[in-house]
Amino acid sequence: MAPKLIQNLRLLAPLGGVHRYLAGAAGPSSSAAGRRTASGRCVQRRGCWKLRTEGGTRSVTTVVRGGSFAASSYVGLHRDSELRFRLTQLHPPSAEEERGFRRALETCSASPQVLKLLRSVEVLSDAMAAASLHRVADLEREGAALRDPSVLETDTIRALCYQLEQDSERLTEAGLVSALHACARLFLDPRSTLMERLLSESQRRLIRGRMAVGELCTLGQAVLATEGPGSGTLEQAMAQIQKQEPGQWSLADLVAVYRLLEGCVGEEGKHRDLLNAMHTHAVTVTPRMDPAAVSGVLSCLVALNQTQAMPLVISLCKQAVRHVAHFSDEELNRVLRALIHFGHSDHYFVEAMEKHVPAAAFTAHPETVATVAQFFGHRGILSPAVFDAVAGSFVYRADGYSTSQIARQIAAFGKLGYLPPNASQLFRKVETVLQTRFSQFQPRTLLDLLHACVLVQRFPVNHVAKVFSSYFLQQLQGEDVRTERAVLAQLTQLYMTVKLECPSYEGPQLLPKYRVKSFLMSSRSLESPVDQQLYNSVKAGLVDLFGARSFFGSKVLTPYCYTLDVEVKLDEDGYVLPASQTSDVHKRIALCIDGQKRFTTNVRQLLGKEVIKQRHLQLLGYEVVQIPFYDFEELNSRRSVVEYLHQKIFPHTFRLSW
Repeated sequence: MAPKLIQNLRLLAPLGGVHRYLAGAAGPSSSAAGRRTASGRCVQRRGCWKLRTEGGTRSVTTVVRGGSFAASSYVGLHRDSELRFRLTQLHPPSAEEERGFRRALETCSASPQVLKLLRSVEVLSDAMAAASLHRVADLEREGAALRDPSVLETDTIRALCYQLEQDSERLTEAGLVSALHACARLFLDPRSTLMERLLSESQRRLIRGRMAVGELCTLGQAVLATEGPGSGTLEQAMAQIQKQEPGQWSLADLVAVYRLLEGCVGEEGKHRDLLNAMHTHAVTVTPRMDPAAVSGVLSCLVALNQTQAMPLVISLCKQAVRHVAHFSDEELNRVLRALIHFGHSDHYFVEAMEKHVPAAAFTAHPETVATVAQFFGHRGILSPAVFDAVAGSFVYRADGYSTSQIARQIAAFGKLGYLPPNASQLFRKVETVLQTRFSQFQPRTLLDLLHACVLVQRFPVNHVAKVFSSYFLQQLQGEDVRTERAVLAQLTQLYMTVKLECPSYEGPQLLPKYRVKSFLMSSRSLESPVDQQLYNSVKAGLVDLFGARSFFGSKVLTPYCYTLDVEVKLDEDGYVLPASQTSDVHKRIALCIDGQKRFTTNVRQLLGKEVIKQRHLQLLGYEVVQIPFYDFEELNSRRSVVEYLHQKIFPHTFRLSW
């Protein structure tokens, strides 16, 4: 018969209070903790300390280490509500029992369910104990705090923390660092006895150099949360990781290192060789990545701005196609933000999104819906299936959206120049939101929203008047000086719109000092520059048509801020005048040489900013002639080019000879 190794230890029910872990008060040492009682009395029996209490008892067992027996870290719990912990190698939980426990943890949707599960098992390994704390953190964390901090005051959590503190030296490496990380995620005070013991024991084992890559990463995440990226422990962990060959890592280890490096954003370039080796290995294992791995790696690539890793980004995007329907909201957000950051999209990924979004738009998190619209808008992809679903969701859920989420969705409609079937309902809802939540909008966010509205010929005139007030303009200027020119361009176009398209507008005027002279800018331009190759082909055809280069102007800046690709002037009789002539001009023709970048990427529809430009030019008296790239690509001879241009510019006259 095995020798008797387990002795009973009666503990005070409050266990000193969880404030020992939260408030950072100096707790008693492990030996002192084993001798004190509420009444100051204690009795030692056969190697264990039995604590007597006035108000009740709670039984906890520990191990007396004797002979050659080496206790491992398994924690036993009574099936009744009383807690009993046990460290023994005699009856550890099997691998299947651990897997079953973890599956049960994943089904818990609230902390009380986790605590109930803990009380239902008899034997608990340190890994299972740490996983329980992680699950509580998953359910309770909200920003930089817990939704319900009182969960840490429950008997189960306090007893679990107490056992981890007392038996830190007996924990396995994986259980030790996982428990430390879980406590950090629960915002336990780093100066508490529990945290100090777990950390010191982790540092001791780190120095021994026997931790595996995954354990080093878990330790790194824990110290990142408690000490920040400048931690000496983190540097030691990274030094040991860098000594290893990424090609030999498991997929789980590879993803863990990526996530750890994501937390070291301020150390750009410090781990360049390691990252390059990881990227090379990651491309080979991407087909085996699950949704969490795909989103996690992409998130790291964004945080570290790994622009040289485009082969990996493309590979991850292909793998993401398989997981679109299985991504959580946060995982899908990460994937979409990464594709926006790297300027990449995949045809099959877009198709998968077109199938997924209509079914998920009404139940997905508002941030997910906004990011979906932002992705399609940023990539210039006009998908009626996606945008109709987004519009329908907006009408019913707008009150639950933040102002930023509202602006990003409407901005996507404006950029693509798309009006969904329920456009009237959509913009009535936008008007309602502006009326009820106007003061909640940041100035720049509000400007983006109003500008997007006018791109699709929706004019919230009352709110535009507020934008031109001196108070609002002062707020707008104070936000970000670096984008001042882009902001002024939006203001100018907004002002032009209400003057040209809303003749009844009688609100404040935009002072000249807030107006720009040209909408064509290097960044965030309200016009797309002309495609040079297409322009050269059109220019050659115009020379053949008119007989001389002097009969048309190129890249002409108008007094109305727009730049004309080509301008042709006619006199009263319809004759073409030299471009330099300013008198006797009866008619002006604006040729819009529209290359591929002026259209949505998947269908032949002009972007919103090109539509408003042509609309405004017509209102200003120009005859607008559109020359799209897809027409010009079909012309295969010089003669066909001339005939095409003649038909477009002079559709009602015969060909003139020079």
